[in-house]
This record gives sequence, C-alpha cells and structure tokens, in this order.
Amino acid sequence: MKPYTLIRSKRRTIALMISCDATLVVRAPAHTPLDTIEQFIGKNADWIARTVARLQRRPRAAKKEFVSGEEFFFLGRSCPLEIRNDTHQPLDLRDGFILNANERSRARALFIAWYKNEAKKIIAQRVGWWAGRFDLTYQSVNITCANRRWGSCAPDDRLNFSWRLVMAPMAVIDYVVVHELAHILHKNHSRRFWNKVKAMYPDYKPAQTWLRANEGMLNL
Repeated sequence: MKPYTLIRSKRRTIALMISCDATLVVRAPAHTPLDTIEQFIGKNADWIARTVARLQRRPRAAKKEFVSGEEFFFLGRSCPLEIRNDTHQPLDLRDGFILNANERSRARALFIAWYKNEAKKIIAQRVGWWAGRFDLTYQSVNITCANRRWGSCAPDDRLNFSWRLVMAPMAVIDYVVVHELAHILHKNHSRRFWNKVKAMYPDYKPAQTWLRANEGMLNL
C-alpha cells in the first residue's frame, strides 16, 4: 500500500486527498479503525494511482535563485525580477518585481511576506464578494503557508487559504474561494457539494483544470 499521512479529527467520513507533492493524505473520524481506513484506501486505489501519476507529470517550478531576469507569477502574470541599487523599497512590483540589491540575502522571506500581504487583501475581498452574493456567513479569512492545500474550511467556518494562491489567475482564485464557501453548507465532496459549486460558479471547470495542470509552478 502507498504510504500516506493520516489526519484524525471530528469529521464524520473518510476523505482522501493527494497533495501538491503527490503525497496521499487521509482524513478520518477520530475513532475509525485503521483497517477500515486502509480498506477505504484500497477501494480507491485506481483513483489514487491516476491522480498521483497526473501530478508527477505536471510542470514544476525550479527553486528560485532570486537573480535578475527570473520570472515570478502574480495573478497569473509572469513578472520578471530586476535587482537594483537605486530603489528605496526592499521589494516592489511595477512592470516587474524590483528587489533592492542590499536585500538579496533575505529575498525569499521578502517575497513570501509580499505575497502574504497581497493574498490577505485580494482573497479577503473575493471571499466577501462571493459570500455576500450567496448570503453565506463565515467566521474569518486566514492566510497560511500551506504547501499541500490551496484552501480549507474549518468546522466552525473559518476559511484558510495558502498565500501561493495569489500567483494564480483571478478566475482560479475565485474557484478556490467558491469551493471553500460551498463547504460552509456541505462539509464533504458529495454530489450536493459539487452542485453547489456549479450553482455559484457555473464555469468553474476551466479554473479547476488550470490549477491542476499548473499548481507545481506556483511556488518559490
């Protein structure tokens, strides 16, 4: 059996997820016997194999070196980096990213902080817009450093999103936002859940397909 990460919680059903690094993550109710969990994994072995194979074929971003000319994504646009001595800001976005030459040693931290700040503004605005449109109530919007999940909805309706999501086009951000808002009503991936996603965002599938194909590129 493929190795997996097991997360137990107060949820009522077993759920499988393949993370961005092709790791199998199993979420299960706190007291579910291990043999029941592994039987469930076995029944879904074909889906697991297909999904892992797809993720392993997708393009992946090379580790960033933070040199002039290197490309960084923001809202689906590829922005070149320029290292300069004549800028007062540690990191700024104009036609492309501009990094102060004196700050290069902490470039990764600066980029993460910049993306987090943008994610907080953009994603919170989109959550508010979509929630208002469909009269949904949530507790909070939190920006995380998650590498395995683009978003999540906690049992108390706190919404969490990875800062990496703002590297994607706005249509993809909206898809993930709608996905998590739909979980306020359906804490699973049942047919009723997907029907709700479609009712809220009828053209969600192109965004879903884009994210599946390109998620490996949305990283530092």
